[in-house]
Amino acid sequence: MTDRPDINQVLSQMRDLRSQIQTPSANAQSGIQQVGAQATQQVERPDFADMLKAAVDNVNSLQKEASSLAQAYERGEEGVDLPQVMIGLEKSSVSFEAMTQVRNKLVDAYEKIMNMPI
Repeated sequence: MTDRPDINQVLSQMRDLRSQIQTPSANAQSGIQQVGAQATQQVERPDFADMLKAAVDNVNSLQKEASSLAQAYERGEEGVDLPQVMIGLEKSSVSFEAMTQVRNKLVDAYEKIMNMPI
């Protein structure tokens, strides 16, 4: 059997994420009017630059962790085995590749916007 997640679990997670990013204006559209302090609350959305910085920091931390695991294995420290090192290096590699693809898409989008006629 594979380690694939259950489709119902994935759908549940997607619904939870969607409900977290919806604004209170969705309640106004459905006809429900809120009064008091609850009506004035705004959902704080993360800034794109902050999200991008967090992703880059995450990739950086994974690379540092993989490097330190590899060095610890090379020194022969106890508690550090080869599969653990290989998994850390693979996580680091995959996250870096994903970040590279995101960067490429951002550069492509920027170039398309810059080439648009005014």
